[in-house]
Amino acid sequence: QVQLVESGGGLVQAGGSLRLSCAASGRTDSRDAMGWFRQAAGKGREFVAVNTKRFASTYYADSVKGRFTISRDDAKNTLYLEMNNLKPEDTAVYYCAATNYCSGYGCYEQKNFASWGQGTQVTVSS
Repeated sequence: QVQLVESGGGLVQAGGSLRLSCAASGRTDSRDAMGWFRQAAGKGREFVAVNTKRFASTYYADSVKGRFTISRDDAKNTLYLEMNNLKPEDTAVYYCAATNYCSGYGCYEQKNFASWGQGTQVTVSS
């Protein structure tokens, strides 16, 4: 069982920055891969970024490449998402997710993630 708690969301102007954190607890073998997904109002949840320990890989959605950076500090059991040059279209609830295994395109699919946080709201004003 894995518990995930996000923090760091808020209101920011376009062009600004935010850093999201996800504090994890529970079985470490159940969170080899950890990532971020987001859901805008009236839309489905979409992939943002993922980091896998097993393959030492990171993947990003095209819409955030070059602006967002995912990282993890295993000593602190925390996953981060550094978001720069934010745009109004980045407005969404951001969710942290974890799974014991994913690879390649499988890491983009939310169905492969067993554990989820409650989400944190990010609002970018124009």
